[in-house]
Amino acid sequence: MFLSVFEMFKVGIGPSSSHTMGPMVAAARFLDKMRAAPFEAHGVRGSLHGSLAFTGVGHATDRATILGLAGFRPEDYDHDTAEETLRQIRETHSVRPPGLPELKFHPKDDLIFDFGPNLPGHANGMILMATDAQGDVILQETYYSIGGGFVMTEGELAKGRNTDEGDPVPYPFKSAAEMLEMSERAGKSIAQMKKANEISRGGPENLRSGVARIWQVMDDCIERGMHTEGELPGGLMVRRRAKGIRDALLAERGTNLQAPHKINDWISLYAMAVNEENAAGGQVVTAPTNGAAGVVPAVIKYWLEHVPGASEAQIEEFLLTASAIGGLVKYNASISGAEAGCQAEVGSAAAMGAAGLAAVLGGTPAQIENAAEIALEHHLGMTCDPVKGLVQVPCIERNGLGAIKAVSAASLAMRGDGTHLVPLDACIETMRQTGADMSEKYKETSLGGLAVNVPNC
Repeated sequence: MFLSVFEMFKVGIGPSSSHTMGPMVAAARFLDKMRAAPFEAHGVRGSLHGSLAFTGVGHATDRATILGLAGFRPEDYDHDTAEETLRQIRETHSVRPPGLPELKFHPKDDLIFDFGPNLPGHANGMILMATDAQGDVILQETYYSIGGGFVMTEGELAKGRNTDEGDPVPYPFKSAAEMLEMSERAGKSIAQMKKANEISRGGPENLRSGVARIWQVMDDCIERGMHTEGELPGGLMVRRRAKGIRDALLAERGTNLQAPHKINDWISLYAMAVNEENAAGGQVVTAPTNGAAGVVPAVIKYWLEHVPGASEAQIEEFLLTASAIGGLVKYNASISGAEAGCQAEVGSAAAMGAAGLAAVLGGTPAQIENAAEIALEHHLGMTCDPVKGLVQVPCIERNGLGAIKAVSAASLAMRGDGTHLVPLDACIETMRQTGADMSEKYKETSLGGLAVNVPNC
């Protein structure tokens, strides 16, 4: 099994990897399908199903789909160009994707929110169609946004492409047990094995420059979030808090008798800064999702800014280790809140952050696996219940607490020798089973939990 560090950490836009980035990617894939088709289309239509319908407006799913059909992709998204494109679409009732003729598309009539039963493959389903001059469907595809910006067609999902191993890599492992056994046999760390796998696919320079960009985007996101004030969009009137927390913490520096627990405020600050940017539709890195995008960057920032001896030269080791753990969770369970609740998003992110931190603190593979297990175990059962379908409440603070748990898990694991009762594999399987048993109303539909017990306006 191989999932690249660049699949677990993808540069994109907020507020959701599965509800914003995924639909934009799906639309871009459908345009490619249309370009390869032997006939000329005159219009496009689409329908959103399951969680994409129930929380689509709050996650800007409709906006992302429309822009995707106009030719936008998450990795090179430009906000100002997007706004002008949306204005033109509203005026002309058409889209003009590169390499295709002008296509009739009236968002109000041609993009339907279907609140009926989920499509069979996944909670995040969408159907895209091309039509001829008479409005009859001449091309159709069903897409599933399976979490973290990953998109599968109906056929790919049925064939198991979401667990496709691809070309061979030097150190393939499908479980934490295999990872630890392989590490001991080869005399290599988790990061060293992951690095060898990455280089076998993309080469050393691609890895070096790609990891550097991932951290740069993460750090820039933290800095923007810590310096920006105002109200987040969406109607909940949630005010940004990161700048105020940062200003207060800086003002308190140097004072006598500071409580040790204030470090938790710094960790929360870094995570909340990212997720406020995400909620505002800014550029973030899926880690492994947008809804959980603050945890891993916050742990790295905490380590760099507050831990003696930390060095940016080890960020590659951190991210490679974290992505190895994230890949195991995705392969054996899920990173999708719509499929398994927030345990699959913030829980997975905390496990990744704990593993990465344990690695750069000098942890053994056994200690790293223990750190990931501790962090994930104590997120089991967490529901996904965003108020008004927005990635704001409880999501922003939840990232802060997830980052604190990640740091605590790594620290606790480093106090031991890696020996522990519950294997990471058992914890991942428990998370999968818990997600399968969880009521649909607690899986990113905004039909239960805080979403119905807190006023939405």
